[in-house]
Amino acid sequence: MSDNKPTPPISASASALWNYFVLARLHKFPLGASLMFWPGAWGIVLSARMVKMAPQEVVVQTLLCLVGETLVHNAACIWNDMCDREYDRQVERTKTRPLASGAISMAGAGTFLLAHVIVCCLFLTLAGLEGLKVGLVGLFVFNPIYPLTKRWTHWPQAWLGPVMTWGLAVAWVSIQGYTNLDALAALFFGGICWTIYYDTIYGCQDRRDDVKAGVKSTAVLFGAWVRPILTFFASLVVFSLVAAGRVMDSGPSYFAITVGGGVACFAWQMATLDFDDDKQCLKAFKANGNLVGFVLWAGMFVDYLQYVGVHRVVL
Repeated sequence: MSDNKPTPPISASASALWNYFVLARLHKFPLGASLMFWPGAWGIVLSARMVKMAPQEVVVQTLLCLVGETLVHNAACIWNDMCDREYDRQVERTKTRPLASGAISMAGAGTFLLAHVIVCCLFLTLAGLEGLKVGLVGLFVFNPIYPLTKRWTHWPQAWLGPVMTWGLAVAWVSIQGYTNLDALAALFFGGICWTIYYDTIYGCQDRRDDVKAGVKSTAVLFGAWVRPILTFFASLVVFSLVAAGRVMDSGPSYFAITVGGGVACFAWQMATLDFDDDKQCLKAFKANGNLVGFVLWAGMFVDYLQYVGVHRVVL
């Protein structure tokens, strides 16, 4: 879910610490983790606008979100590799991963995963009782099932969508409770569509090997229709942002930067990306975590600052 190129084979003398570092994909940070972080960051800043949270508190909450989502992403990668080690051995890009190559045992990976899960649960207590409840559903219901969906459906990315977007719901409920749920639903749907969009691009790197290994994915399913289908999903992301903005009565900055910037990013990728070029697919995938997610957040943050500033002047 978050590699960019085959990890060089790990020598027998390499430290055990580095093997586990690679297993958690921390050697690729922020690749992958950023895509899990951004929905949570959206939830924080949009909720902060609704409750008029102080900017310094928004910064603290966002930093905590980054740490928490990184931990969850680590755990997800460990579990993914535990489930997929036999498949990974058949794919050029993944055959040197620590579990697939035998550098780490299943027992060692299981212990490492358990440690992450415990820390994740402790970290979720910082989100309050309701945030903890929502977070545990994501951690123990959605996250464990995703790797298994590759065996029985060509739409594992549709299940990955809630996994990657779950931080949005946790942040939302933690800050403003179960309010403005129509806006939350629109954004959550948009997050799922965004996940299908960027993870299909990522999966295009492995299409040939996936077919041989029997791995199912939207990249394989969409085939020659991948560009128009992903354009459709990108459009759904934009429509969800517009819908959420209208419900929350967002200002011009939100629509200009978040919506307008999102349209520009998606249009640029769909107009220029060669889906048969592995390097281009990886570059586009990275751009979603490094650029697209940030652009969507930036408009929300500017709108929040303007909204809070205006209300403080009035009060």
